[in-house]
Amino acid sequence: MTMTSSPGTGPTPSAPALDGERADLIAELAEARGALIRTVNGLSDQQIAERPTVSSLCLGGLVKHVTSTEESWLRFVTEGPSAMTFALPEGVTWEDFAAGTARTYPQWAIDRQNDFQVLPGETLAGILARYEEVAARTEKIVATLPDLSVTHPLPDVPWNEPGAVRSARRVLIHVIAETTQHAGHADILREAIDGQTST
Repeated sequence: MTMTSSPGTGPTPSAPALDGERADLIAELAEARGALIRTVNGLSDQQIAERPTVSSLCLGGLVKHVTSTEESWLRFVTEGPSAMTFALPEGVTWEDFAAGTARTYPQWAIDRQNDFQVLPGETLAGILARYEEVAARTEKIVATLPDLSVTHPLPDVPWNEPGAVRSARRVLIHVIAETTQHAGHADILREAIDGQTST
């Protein structure tokens, strides 16, 4: 590893060189992130919380959701299924959960619901700063993984096929698809707010 020097900070490790596949995946994910981020350019903190369509989605919530999704899946890449906890409260079944009749809901489900909205005190700057931190962490993980074919079993939950596994490569493809899908949703929301699109 080579070292570079930053003014006032002394030597710091330089990023490892990426092979072609990793560079392509990171570039594609960066492009998808850019498309999503462009949908919030120039908006106020109030505008990113607006729900301008019949959907309950808002722009700030979409960015938060994609950030949390990327963070969670990349933790899975490094830590395995323990990074994704889907425990239910005592006495609550998956049938109760799916039907919306659970007495109490797990914190992970509450957090996921909160990710889709802009909560009091949250700002566009703060939401984007967190996304940037997660993106940097993703790129570091991808650069330092010994192999993109490394796999982990998926968590044992009803929406995963029993015994299914995911490679780091497939996780990255999933994160790219998720980001791209929500960038499309965000483009529609932005156009409904002020007639602008991200393209």
